[in-house]
Amino acid sequence: MDDPISFARKLRREQTPAERRFWRLLEPWRERGCHWRRQAPIGPYVADFVFKQGKLIVEIDGDSHYHDAGMAHDVRRTDYLTGLGYRVVRFTNSDVLGNSEGVYDILRGLLGEPDR
Repeated sequence: MDDPISFARKLRREQTPAERRFWRLLEPWRERGCHWRRQAPIGPYVADFVFKQGKLIVEIDGDSHYHDAGMAHDVRRTDYLTGLGYRVVRFTNSDVLGNSEGVYDILRGLLGEPDR
C-alpha cells in the first residue's frame, strides 16, 4: 500500500458509486455544520467517512469485505478504531445504492434530524 495520505487521496479521486451516493446522503448534516471527511487516514488505516466531532466512522463495504481475509482485516481495523473511541458503522454497497432511504433513517438515528 502507498503511504496512508497518498492512498487516501487516490481513494477520494476514485470513489465508488456507493461512496458518491453516501456523500450526498450526508449533505443535510454537512450543510448544518457537521464536518465529515472522506477517505481519512487514521493510524495505519483509511476510513471511508469520518465525523471526528461525533467520533463516528462509516464504512461502505464492497464484495472484498465478505471473504475470510476481508472479514479478519475488518475485525482488526474496527478494534483499532473503537480503541480510539470511534463508533464504526458499516453499510454494504447494496444498502447505499438500493436502500438509501433506510441508510438515511439510520443516519438520522445516529446524528439526529439534520434540520436541528
